[in-house]
Amino acid sequence: MPLTLIKETGSGLPDANSYASVADADSFHDGHLYATTWTSATTANKEKALVLATRLIDASYQFNGSKTKVTQALQWPREGAIDPDRKTLQFSALSNVFGPFFESDQVPKALLDATCEMAREVLFADRTDSPDGEGILQLSLVGALTVIFDKKDRRPVISHLAQSILSKLGTLIRPTQRAATLVRV
Repeated sequence: MPLTLIKETGSGLPDANSYASVADADSFHDGHLYATTWTSATTANKEKALVLATRLIDASYQFNGSKTKVTQALQWPREGAIDPDRKTLQFSALSNVFGPFFESDQVPKALLDATCEMAREVLFADRTDSPDGEGILQLSLVGALTVIFDKKDRRPVISHLAQSILSKLGTLIRPTQRAATLVRV
């Protein structure tokens, strides 16, 4: 069965599987110097890349705030997610926001951009694949060759650029990191 890309609109869709559409990503890559991987891909592969990028981002981040609906498929939209670029107190009859928060009925542009960036990255290389030589501590041939792999020197699942873009939205979960939820009563 072919994939159907369903973009999250900000309403907390129960069947959304991407933060960006192919049209969003095409526009994003119009301003990207290294967009050839994206522009040469088929529409079907672009859709798959956007869905995978969304999955990777959702699995790799603890976002600020909380989901707006229990039934929504993705981590965004969120309530109470602080926007560090917003004034401390803001109120407008045209806005549903009171305080320094992202709108709870929208997906932030930074998340859309990071999804587009990651979609290009996953088209270029499988970022979920184990690194070559995983598990090898040392390889030696007597008197000729020794290979030692640095297990810390590996490509991150979420690219460095996407991590930077997402830094205002939440915290990257590191594989060795343990998380505890703080609940105030």
